[in-house]
Amino acid sequence: MDFGTIIDAAFSQAFGPQAIVFALAAIGLNVHFGYTGLLNFGQAGFMSIAAFGLAVTVVTWDLPFLVGILVGLLAAVVLALILGVPTLRLRADYLAIATIATSEILRLIFGAVEFKGTFGGSNGLTGFVKPYQDLNPYGDGIKLGVVSFSRNDLWSITVGWTLVAIACLIVWALMRSPWGRVLKSIREDEDAVRSLGKNVFAYKMQALVLGGVFGGIAGIFHILKQGSAVPTDFNTTFTFYAYAALLIGGAARVLGPVVGSMLFWFLIAGIGAFFSEATKGPDPVIPSWIMEPDQASLIRLILLGLGLMLLMIFRPQGIFGDRREIAIDGR
Repeated sequence: MDFGTIIDAAFSQAFGPQAIVFALAAIGLNVHFGYTGLLNFGQAGFMSIAAFGLAVTVVTWDLPFLVGILVGLLAAVVLALILGVPTLRLRADYLAIATIATSEILRLIFGAVEFKGTFGGSNGLTGFVKPYQDLNPYGDGIKLGVVSFSRNDLWSITVGWTLVAIACLIVWALMRSPWGRVLKSIREDEDAVRSLGKNVFAYKMQALVLGGVFGGIAGIFHILKQGSAVPTDFNTTFTFYAYAALLIGGAARVLGPVVGSMLFWFLIAGIGAFFSEATKGPDPVIPSWIMEPDQASLIRLILLGLGLMLLMIFRPQGIFGDRREIAIDGR
């Protein structure tokens, strides 16, 4: 068994672009769920509309790259407003239903044959990433011991972790301001906040927009690091992986989503690589009557799901979190 391959896979994913995407998405969910108590089950929708906002602007409309980024982020803001106006005055589950439904509707629209001329159909859109890649200052990839990154991955890592650091700094500053303290109060008891004269609806809307923008940044970064915008990437699994990362690290903690995303992908990649190595070759470590090689990629999800169940039982607040922070509504 090649342990070097296992370690390379685990650490490359933990510090690589994929972990960055989920860290950014989970930071947005942390603003929604961790700090404000909003149940957003459609973060993939914010990611997809921002991603296709950029792709369509550059590829279909032939406009500059920076304009595409602005259009993508503006689209995420508009989506938050559309979802928030009819739902934020109601119970939390209405927002959850609306967001997950909207996310699926957007995915189907972006992949529909009828809109192939605009969104590219099921194959998506390409040809928008050149301005981003042209900024790459690295001449070659890097290899640090058993961990290696290609030239493009190294550039995405530099940009991505910079974005994560900026996002964490923004959340840290906002949540220690009076505005952030009102959000936390809304999470605890919005009726009490309303009785003090605060416009609870407005604060919820602002939080929904902010978290949606972080999700939009995650979606834009996702298509830039892989060079294509594909509708099937933005399914509900994306949102629930981001929630898993948030809950592992700890809700309502600035670094919770970041550490949770790194651990999530470390385990996903490391466990998958371990079982892949253990089941291959003429004399595998794990006999074929126990596990076939094509089952190696599935067992990692089973074990990770079991681990999440145990985490929710014995430490539901995650690594850095407080048990009280994950209570949706005590009433």
